[in-house]
Amino acid sequence: MRGTPVDEVRHHLTALLTGKFEVPPEAVTDTATLAELDLDSLARVELVVTLQEEWGVPLDEDDDTLDGGTVGELLRRVHALLDAAPGAGDPDPS
Repeated sequence: MRGTPVDEVRHHLTALLTGKFEVPPEAVTDTATLAELDLDSLARVELVVTLQEEWGVPLDEDDDTLDGGTVGELLRRVHALLDAAPGAGDPDPS
């Protein structure tokens, strides 16, 4: 969705990491890597699928952002994809 505020993306990503992946909220920082949050390769694929389903962003599980990247890099990537993708929209509340 064009014009999605970065804080909205940050809030949703943090809620996803803390809710679905049981990451402690204080661990979700811009400099934390997904590996530091104990997201193994399977969890990262699940994260990609969830972001694709909820946001409609065309992320790929081979994206470098997911392999060694930080939460901040993932946040910026998702935000850029939301701004660029005409079909991306608000997160699915379910």
